[in-house]
Amino acid sequence: MSFNPTLIEIAEPELLFGYGQRMEHPKDGLLLYGPLESPRSGGNLRIGVVSTKEGLERYSRCVAKLAKPIPPARADDPNHSLFPGFQAVFGVEWPAKPAAWIEIDKAELGRAILIGDRHQAIHKAVSLYSDAIADHIRQDSESPVDLWMAVVPEDVHKHCRPQSKIDKDKRGSSEVLMDKSAATRLLREPGLFEEDNKSAEIYLYELDFHNQLKARLLEHKAAVQVVRETTLAPEDFKKENGMPLRGLQDPATLAWNLANTCFFKAGGKPWQLGGSRPGVCYVGIVFKKDFSTHEAGNACCGAQMFLDSGDGVVFRGAVGPWLTSTDHDFHLPKEKAKALIALVVDAYRKNHAGAAPRELFIHGKTRFSAEEWEGFKETVPAETNVVCVRIREDSGMKLYRHGTMNIARGLGWVKSPWMAYLWTKGFVPRLQTYAGREVPNPLSIEVCRGEADIKQVMSDVLALTKLNYNACIYGDGVPVTLRFADAVGEILTAAPRKGELPPLPFRYYI
Repeated sequence: MSFNPTLIEIAEPELLFGYGQRMEHPKDGLLLYGPLESPRSGGNLRIGVVSTKEGLERYSRCVAKLAKPIPPARADDPNHSLFPGFQAVFGVEWPAKPAAWIEIDKAELGRAILIGDRHQAIHKAVSLYSDAIADHIRQDSESPVDLWMAVVPEDVHKHCRPQSKIDKDKRGSSEVLMDKSAATRLLREPGLFEEDNKSAEIYLYELDFHNQLKARLLEHKAAVQVVRETTLAPEDFKKENGMPLRGLQDPATLAWNLANTCFFKAGGKPWQLGGSRPGVCYVGIVFKKDFSTHEAGNACCGAQMFLDSGDGVVFRGAVGPWLTSTDHDFHLPKEKAKALIALVVDAYRKNHAGAAPRELFIHGKTRFSAEEWEGFKETVPAETNVVCVRIREDSGMKLYRHGTMNIARGLGWVKSPWMAYLWTKGFVPRLQTYAGREVPNPLSIEVCRGEADIKQVMSDVLALTKLNYNACIYGDGVPVTLRFADAVGEILTAAPRKGELPPLPFRYYI
């Protein structure tokens, strides 16, 4: 069979907004027509805030600013758009006074983050926030909060991340007389004292405030936005020379991104893909080394399912020694692959009146093994066409064009019936620029298992680059099935699990 490699141009996918209207750019669609769906149309978002007194004041001040128009940094630049105000864009009010406020004692938080043992320090700092939210959810179930804003001082961001260290002269004493080596011994062989065994579990939590907080609140189904005080009120934080402490986006862009992600996490749907393909389901496979168990070498496998509607669900799969010894890739045994995809198919059926997907595309960064493929095929019903697609950024392939502009986003080189290159980054006519500093790299797209039209696969991948609700941008460089794979994996493994974690909407993870 002969095949002639060809260059093709894939049209920019359109997005669907309010009143059934379509636009390419999220900002254009929201400005003209509003969001596709609102959680409380015409009403108020119920936002809960967990912060210090200073954090609450900065939060309220920021929300008051978001209620009014914020001009773009450059009125003549297509990259910048006026932010007309939260209610003007999304059709709901974001009150400056939160529906619930839980105060964090600033002095207690300061003492916690300075504990010399980083595991104990970060666990205690997170506990101040997570326990407060969990208690509120248990005690006030009649007035649910749409979104919790965890407002953190800059010192929390500075000292509660991996590799963060405390100066010797500032270190506080540990409340628990234990270190990691002692905890590891107790986790492998529990001692006679339950208090010591429980204290040892602290060392199974990830050393990252953001990830640990989200992980510990998954069981309570609490959507959380972690935001730094320097983001809410950058004017309050200056260096000694009078320059801003942090380099942030211009006010209008920052407003667009913060407002959009908070609206989405509060239960709204800003947009969905305009070119619907009914019966199609996209799944991104997630692997992450799991340090939330005492057994070394384990990894957690999960899946992110996305529909053309933009709805996303995350599934936590099995934990085990999935790292291969030959090629340093993660792979599942057949039975575990079956179990993971069974969760996906069951969730799809629940949302589609019992019907199975017509096509199931499984995206990954590595080629899928024969065992995984057999597991996938045995799980899906006969009427479902399952296809495995390997997607990676390829810096070894470059294309240049005559003139001063880079090649356009959406250009593709079909190399064979199962292999192609797709430029998801490049010149965008709407923006009149290429938002990058180097010659753009393409995605290599390979249909490695199953059968599918490679051009349709490329078109789907380009469309999936427009479902990043964590920002309000024209398009991403990678599809949403893989865009948040590492972040989701980190949250899945940031805290130990004593029970099964049910499938949860994507908004709880980003």
